[in-house]
Order: sequence, then C-alpha cells, then structure tokens
Amino acid sequence: MRIRWQIVSVLVIVSLLVGAGGTYYGMSYFEAADGNDSKQSVTLSSSDLDKIKKSYQYIKSNYVENVENDDVIEGAIKGMIGTLEDPYSVYMDQETVKEFTESLDSSFEGIGAEVSMQNGKVTIVAPFRDSPAEEAGLKPNDRILMIDGEPTEGLDLHEAVLRIRGEKGSYVKLGIERVGHSQMIDVKVKRDEIPIETVYSDTYEQNGQTIGYLEITSFSEDTAKDFEAELTKLEKDKINGLIIDVRGNPGGYLQSVEHISQLVIPNTKPYIQIEDRDGNKQQSVSQLEKKKPYPIVGLIDEGSASASEILAAALKENAGYDIVGQNSFGKGTVQQTVNLGDGSQLKLTMFKWLTPDGNWIHNKGVEPSIEVRQPDYYYTSPLTVTEEALSYDMNNEQVKSAQLMLDGLGFAPGRKDGYFSKRTEEAVTAFQRKHDLPTSGKIDEKTAGLIQEKLMDQIRNKENDMQLKTALELFGK
Repeated sequence: MRIRWQIVSVLVIVSLLVGAGGTYYGMSYFEAADGNDSKQSVTLSSSDLDKIKKSYQYIKSNYVENVENDDVIEGAIKGMIGTLEDPYSVYMDQETVKEFTESLDSSFEGIGAEVSMQNGKVTIVAPFRDSPAEEAGLKPNDRILMIDGEPTEGLDLHEAVLRIRGEKGSYVKLGIERVGHSQMIDVKVKRDEIPIETVYSDTYEQNGQTIGYLEITSFSEDTAKDFEAELTKLEKDKINGLIIDVRGNPGGYLQSVEHISQLVIPNTKPYIQIEDRDGNKQQSVSQLEKKKPYPIVGLIDEGSASASEILAAALKENAGYDIVGQNSFGKGTVQQTVNLGDGSQLKLTMFKWLTPDGNWIHNKGVEPSIEVRQPDYYYTSPLTVTEEALSYDMNNEQVKSAQLMLDGLGFAPGRKDGYFSKRTEEAVTAFQRKHDLPTSGKIDEKTAGLIQEKLMDQIRNKENDMQLKTALELFGK
C-alpha cells in the first residue's frame, strides 16, 4: 500500500504535537513560554492557597490508600483544565511531551488520523489520505467509544491516543459511534509507517487548458517550502489555472499557512486576524500586490480543519476565489504552549482567529461557494464480517453498507435500505463470480474484504472524484 504525503505517527493528533520551540497543533504555532510568563499578573489570595494546601494535605494524610505526590498535582492541573470545557486546552506530562516531540522527527508508525475531544468523546477530525485509517473506513466526526474492547469513557485524549498507537503491522480494534447508525461499528485498523511529506503536485488538461493541482495533506514545518517549490514548477510549465486541495487536512503550523498565503493571496485584505479575549486584533496582510495571472479554486470537506480553514477562508473572502466541496470542520481557536519546568507542558487556548471579513468559523466551518457531495459510496461504513456471513433476509446497517458499496462498484443490489433481498444476493454472486470467489451469494469475511478493497480503488480513482471534477469544470467557464 502506498501511503502518500502524510505527517502523523500513530493515530496522529496534530493538535497535540509539540515541536522544537513551539506548538504544533491543529492550526497554530507560537513560541513556548516558561512557567513564569503570562499576559497579566495573577495572584491567588491567601485563603485560596490555604484551601488548596489543606485539601492536598488531607488527601495525603487520610485517603484510604497511599497516593503519589505527582498524581495529586497532575490531577489538580487536569481538574483546572477540565473546568474550561475546551477540547484544545490540555495538560501533557513528560512522557506525552516526549512521545509527540519524537513524532515530529521522521516517519511515524500508527493509523494516520487526527483526533480531538468533542463533548467528552474522542472524535476523528480527519483520517489522512491513503492512510490505514482511511483504508479501514474511518470518517470525520466518528466517535471512538472502545479501544481493543476497553471503553474510552474516563480517558483523556492523551491516554486514548497512547492506547491506539503501536508498532507497524499490529492491529487496533476501535468501536465507533457514527451519526445515522444506531449500533456501534467495529473497525479493525492495521498500523503502518506514515511518511512526513505533505505536498502532492499534478496537472490536468481541461478544455485545452493546463490546470495545476496542489494537494496539501497537513501544514508541517517544511510544507510551505515544498508548496512554493511545486508551485514554481507548475508556473514554469505555464499553467492556466490552479486547484489547491486541503480536503482531509487537519491543520498544522500557523507559520506554514501564513507563508503559503503570502504566495497566493493578494494584499487587498488581511488573510487572517488574531483576536485576544479583550477584543484586540492583530491582522496579517500578504505582500502580494495583485492576484496571480490565473484563476484559483480551493477544495475543502468536513475533514479540513484549522490551518486548512484559514487558507480556504482567505481564498474565498480575500481573493474571491471559488471554494468547492463541503462545509469544513470548524476550528477557530489558537493555542499557546507553556513549559511547566519539569518537562511537562500546558497547552492553553489564548486567541480566536477570524477570517478576512472578521467571521469566526468556530464550530461552524467555512462554507464552500459551490457545494458538492461525493457519491454515496464515499461515506459507507466499513464491513466487519467475522463469524456470521451477511445473507438473504438479513436486515441491518452492515447490509446497507454492503449494498452501497456494491452499487458503487456497478453491481446493482436492487435496494440500499439494509434488507438483504434476492436481488442483493444476485449482486453478491455476480461480484464473487467476477473476482473468482466461491459464488455463495453470501458476504463472508473474504468477500467483504475484497468489496472494500475494490471500493477503495474506486475512491482513489480521480475519475470518480465529483468535487475535483466540478473544480476542473470551473476553468472552462
């Protein structure tokens, strides 16, 4: 399997990675501060300090079991963070900081997806393209309820991630809650090595024109440099238009998206505004004096988050370019990392970011100017057939997924409502016959695996990408 242009280790959590000297998270980069830095001096009253001290001493002296000092202190910090009810403000102990610092250094081993904590549940922001997570059928907004048979309830985000990550070639079984499905979906994912490259370049011919295509899968430390190099090559080839694709891109370094914005966004408006809690704004304006001599179209989807949304909003509101796809994820906050002196760190939401027109897209996302949904088979749940095969007269969501997949592959199942009809059985038999499988008409584990494999080939075929097709057609108008 070729895993192209990805950046994470394990189940990548872009919003929690810590880079050298700063924060690598869902959308921003700020220099890390030490524990003494703050915007303003804050002093606890003597009564507050006394209350905390008494609680600590009472727990240490009287709790029914011995407790470690570090556990109590870290519990107190996590408790303070918990009162914020902000999934992007987190405490990272020394081990977590070390794990994620190392994750920035080379290639990684894991499943290739970004997660966040949403409403108390570990939630997929986006699986990376061509990653094990995508191949297994994980989708944006999937909620992870179980990891290898153990519930995630009560785990913080770091604890959940450490359970999901593991060695290349090993498997992790996730229990997924998905909107529109009444039952939990079991997804088995094989961990793999995921390279760090993040920019992919191509060209397409459309109505006698050469259209450049640049896909950005995340905004890493070298993404802007790679983007500029690929853009220069495309411009030397005299492209007549450019598509910038940030679908499934969960974000990354703010400095990376800023550099890219300087290359393609004119200086008519700020490409981003950063607002503090007092309403003070800092605007960033490109030095590019006018638009590129060719049109640009952006591609976004529900997996486009943070830095991806900054770029998409700038393309749309600043330059007036078309954005094609579906509403983006909706992360509009900026975090800063504070070193706590012992190797642990606190990552705290400190700012909002606003679009060129001053809009805050948090929990709303960037709306495409041209909404395009992919074919239904793009959104199917994975087939998890183990002991009992799917067969005639069954009626469940797994059958529905199989019907959508078969229909997408050209084997008309007759219906797509989850009832395994005789027509569905005929479609399964036809699929099995074509691929030299025993023609039982039942979907056993082997048949299910091959259906999913062929469907993934179909999804990867650019000819079936309706969002990309729509973007290309805009250059002919």
